[in-house]
Amino acid sequence: MILSVVGVMSLATANVYAQEPEAAATEEVVAAEEEVATEEAAPAIDEETEVAGVPFHQAIKQKFIEGGVFWMTPVLLCLIIGLAVAIERILYLSFSKINTKKFIAEFEAALNEGGIEAAKELARNTKGPVASIYYQGALRYNEGLDVVEKAVASYGSVQNGLMESGLSWISLFIALSPSLGFMGTVVGMIEAFDQIQAAGEVSATLVAGGIKVALLTTLAGLIAAVILQLFYNYILNKIDSSVVELEDSSITLVDILTAYSKK
Repeated sequence: MILSVVGVMSLATANVYAQEPEAAATEEVVAAEEEVATEEAAPAIDEETEVAGVPFHQAIKQKFIEGGVFWMTPVLLCLIIGLAVAIERILYLSFSKINTKKFIAEFEAALNEGGIEAAKELARNTKGPVASIYYQGALRYNEGLDVVEKAVASYGSVQNGLMESGLSWISLFIALSPSLGFMGTVVGMIEAFDQIQAAGEVSATLVAGGIKVALLTTLAGLIAAVILQLFYNYILNKIDSSVVELEDSSITLVDILTAYSKK
């Protein structure tokens, strides 16, 4: 029995050691086949990437040409001019922005220490619509507080108009860009139907060119309008905040001059 058990264990051990090299050999063969397959597939993938991987600006240029220069150029001009006006407005509003609370404190201190002339000098040498309104109010202080209030209200409207200058052009280009795109769409569809009429049959390849022009011009007009609309709303938001600040500062100016007149 002992010899039988030893013999069975020996045979089992021999079978295990025999299967391990066989399994190892099988794994090596599978690994080698996978490596060869990967090496063969890699050039194909690289080649596919090189063919499909067109740079973004090249793709935009290609679509611009395919959409038709005659219709795409006006849309592009609307976008460029609209962006130029929007950037000019943003720079104007940003550069005219000052620390209002600090300026009001300095104006009040100059008024109490050096009188109305010192306050006017400070407002004259400070940029921004708030400082301009303070200068106009101090300039008419000797005419009475009623005149000061009217001057501040009138000049506030002037400053509001200066901040909104150019916005009508941006809104024009927002409306004009998709209109030009839709016009190109109509022209492209007319060309497609003319080709169908001339050929006497409906074919996808026959009308593909006209439909492509129609779709690309519409897409270009909508993209230009969306971009300009974002800038337009951003500028309106900055103007609204400036107007609120302007009105609050005007009330403070009247209060400061009223308190000064009582001294």
